[in-house]
Amino acid sequence: MLQLTEYKIPIVKIKTDFDVQIFIKREDLIHPKISGNKFWKLFFNVNQYLGLKPENPLLITFGGAFSNHIASVSAFGKQFNIPTIGIIRGNELEDNWKDNPTLSEASNNGMQFFFVSREDYQNKEKLTQEFSEKYPNALIIPEGGSNEMAVEGVQYMLGNDTKDFDYLCTAIGTGGTVAGISKFAEEHQKVVGIKVVKDDSLQKTIWEWSMRNNFELIDADENRYGKISDENIRFINWFYNEYDIPLDPIYTGKMLQKIFDLAEKGFFPKGSKILTFHTGGLQGIKGANQFLRGKNRPLIDFESLIF
Repeated sequence: MLQLTEYKIPIVKIKTDFDVQIFIKREDLIHPKISGNKFWKLFFNVNQYLGLKPENPLLITFGGAFSNHIASVSAFGKQFNIPTIGIIRGNELEDNWKDNPTLSEASNNGMQFFFVSREDYQNKEKLTQEFSEKYPNALIIPEGGSNEMAVEGVQYMLGNDTKDFDYLCTAIGTGGTVAGISKFAEEHQKVVGIKVVKDDSLQKTIWEWSMRNNFELIDADENRYGKISDENIRFINWFYNEYDIPLDPIYTGKMLQKIFDLAEKGFFPKGSKILTFHTGGLQGIKGANQFLRGKNRPLIDFESLIF
């Protein structure tokens, strides 16, 4: 079994001219490789699995070319000496994955890859069944790491230092993090989830995990994983220059950009205390810049300062 260490994560005030107070909880600092919310999602899933004392433990999961989840699972496996397998979307990557910074790092961490077509990847139930039969002792973790155990783990992102805030805000991919925040929030707190993916089922999924009606979902300005606008990049670069805090282009960057927009438009009542969660994912900057460079578009200009 893995031992739970007590972590003190800083909460930083973001100075603005808005008539509300905005803070950011730096969950990205919890571990240099197992990033932000992924740490808590994985910790509780893997701990439950190891409690069953499996023979030859093995972690299997799903992800795309620049997946934070793939990066985190591979790093988790390396740290705790558990072999890992990644089922990767896009069989076109099979011949050139070494050029991909996320997959190259995951391989260095010891992860094996199985590349599947984008069509086959959509049927994860079938893939899960196939890999369950092939590796009957393995723990198969869903894409993004979200399930009931992940939701339970997210409670450790909350504590005495988060109780006085009026709003708790996070980015949403697969829904586990916002569900956990919703489930364990204080009675007076409103949870705001910023969707970075088009998925109309998220409202129902999150409610089924949290069983509370204290959350609201709002689309990010660019709510698709693979889409990064020049305005996203401008905001991320401005935020780093202004506050010395790096943001990733898929999750926290889009979330904070939207929170600033909502604050400017008066969405939050005057005087509100708003806590946003930095859920990590900074490894994705390398892949984003690789893509942007190929399109001759503006880059995230602090990559060399944090890697």
